[in-house]
Amino acid sequence: MKYLSWLPLLLLFVSCNSKAQDSNSKEKFPVTKTNEEWKSQLTDIEYHVLREYGTERAFSSELNKNYKKGIYVCAACGTPLFNSDHKFDSGTGWPSFDREIKGNVSFTTDYKIGYARTEEHCANCGGHLGHVFPDGPRNTTGMRHCINGAALNFIPKK
Repeated sequence: MKYLSWLPLLLLFVSCNSKAQDSNSKEKFPVTKTNEEWKSQLTDIEYHVLREYGTERAFSSELNKNYKKGIYVCAACGTPLFNSDHKFDSGTGWPSFDREIKGNVSFTTDYKIGYARTEEHCANCGGHLGHVFPDGPRNTTGMRHCINGAALNFIPKK
């Protein structure tokens, strides 16, 4: 009888983590390609992060400690996503920014790990970038855009 009291709670948890809440598959983006086209264009890690919603290992991206002036663009389609002036060292092991270039990043909610997180995508091709959290620098926006370096290319300022 003691175990039956946990059944409603278990059912609630399972129902909150359903595929029905994954809105990413329904959203349309201006740049669309087949999986085969993306695979031929992207490296294995870029494809894993951008198209399969993967995460690269922390501290594995050379862009994590890049502090040169320039623009960070989508590795899949070249859309400008983040300005180097808004990059900061979060200590997390991923490139972090306190704001995006408005209009070039789209946001959805994901429940993949059992609770809601704000997921970021390139607004042009839908590539998965990372997540945004409200624990960034308080003296600016207070936001931390935690971005996979594999989702980005860096274009230095001339």
